[in-house]
Amino acid sequence: MAKEALGAEPNEKKKSRSREAYEWVQALVCSVLAVVVLFTFGVRLIGVDGHSMVPTLQDGDRLLVLNSMLCGGYEPGDIVVLRKESFLPTPIVKRVIAVGGQVVDIDFGSGSVFVDGKRLQEDYICEPTLTMEGTAFPLTVPEGCVFVMGDNRNASTDSRDARLGTVDRRYIIGRAVFLALPGPDAATGERELGRIGGIG
Repeated sequence: MAKEALGAEPNEKKKSRSREAYEWVQALVCSVLAVVVLFTFGVRLIGVDGHSMVPTLQDGDRLLVLNSMLCGGYEPGDIVVLRKESFLPTPIVKRVIAVGGQVVDIDFGSGSVFVDGKRLQEDYICEPTLTMEGTAFPLTVPEGCVFVMGDNRNASTDSRDARLGTVDRRYIIGRAVFLALPGPDAATGERELGRIGGIG
């Protein structure tokens, strides 16, 4: 009887270790699947290409973008990623200035932007808005659309350009919510890690 009891104990330990290994593998597989689903349907990582959002964003920055189906709408000030293939085949990053029903006007003499008659306080821009791109102002943004501009106003092709114009929200991939990795500095090649964090 004693020998049988001794023989049973190692078998129980083996079964226990096998069960723990199975549970660990199961948890790992579930975690990987959750990350895949999250990055497929919830968020994605998108790179900034160009200088149209300076100083807020730099060329090469990597943004965590919340997919449009989870955003629940857009507001002025949101930084969005959009793609309109008739304009450019690659995604672009811009700031929402106005949404459907709002009236945008720009005084190109002073560089001031007005929405519904109120001058915007734009601490985020590189310089005043001085360049015209062909769109006539004042402009009422159609329902279901947004008016977007880059923060580097005089080096940005955006809704002032009639080729882009107001953007149907269906072209918006999502809202940028987090700077995941700063791009390398053009002069030094170093990444300013202190810039990591929320944006908008």
